Amino acid sequence: MTALIDAAAVFSLGPVGAVRAVRDALAAGLDPDADMPRAITPLANGQGLLMPSEAGGWFGVKVATVAPGNAARGLDRINATYLLHDSETLRPAAILDGVALTTLRTPAVSVGAGLDRLHELAEGAADGLRIVVFGAGPQAEWHVRTVRAHAPVADVTAVTRRGGATAAWADRRLAADDPEVAERVRVADVVVTATSAREPVVDGRLVRDTALVLAVGSHEPAVRELDGVLMERATVVVESRETALREAGDVILAVAEGRLDPGTLLPMADLLAAKAALPAGRPVVVKTSGMGWEDLVVAVAVYRQAGLAAGGQ
Repeated sequence: MTALIDAAAVFSLGPVGAVRAVRDALAAGLDPDADMPRAITPLANGQGLLMPSEAGGWFGVKVATVAPGNAARGLDRINATYLLHDSETLRPAAILDGVALTTLRTPAVSVGAGLDRLHELAEGAADGLRIVVFGAGPQAEWHVRTVRAHAPVADVTAVTRRGGATAAWADRRLAADDPEVAERVRVADVVVTATSAREPVVDGRLVRDTALVLAVGSHEPAVRELDGVLMERATVVVESRETALREAGDVILAVAEGRLDPGTLLPMADLLAAKAALPAGRPVVVKTSGMGWEDLVVAVAVYRQAGLAAGGQ
């Protein structure tokens, strides 16, 4: 019987469980470069995405849609469903809430990739980390939640285009053109960009040499949240070189400007396998676009937590 796993059950895995699922999969040898490419299809009112992946005895696919006009309708911009199958029989094992799964796994990947730098920062911050988040949607909130689950946090600033009411997960909300934003970025330990912007939202000159930057908003070749100045200064960690050079505008545009050597991109699998180290004195940028394997390993962890997996699965 196919299990139906709702949003509450997905979120019950929690940020720590989701980060562990991502890191454990990579430590066990999962190769992101071998993942199935996703398909992005233009639709009349947005985009459709199909994100398949097979690993560890499981096959799964996320069917997602992005509808930019939904905000004006009071509806979610992104909708998704996840279908999980047993790889041996290819029978459907579960249908999961895909929006909740995406909301949980995206920060699990970026925080999981930047966890060593995050711990270094936490050791040097007596009162906790200072975070600046560009964006105020679910990804902004859940990146803060995921950082908080792994390190003490002292202060959170949310930055949005026009400012507005401060959400419960932040200490303040500033408009992007507020002069205070620059000072907040200068002292930030962690900077998160989780926006739908098509141009850079962060002045790369302001970011501290020790900072961790988690960039998750863009997944199109011509769209970026980070400028070439920051990408040139930073050690850039990616899910997969091939994927980043195909989909990540932050990477692609910096390479085109001559500010980033694609050969220096650091795959997170190499970082977690200790095949590479993060150099001191440089910001760390974790740039993710979203890949099918990430949904799969977190979906399997949710399924197992629910006590639904049987046998050797």
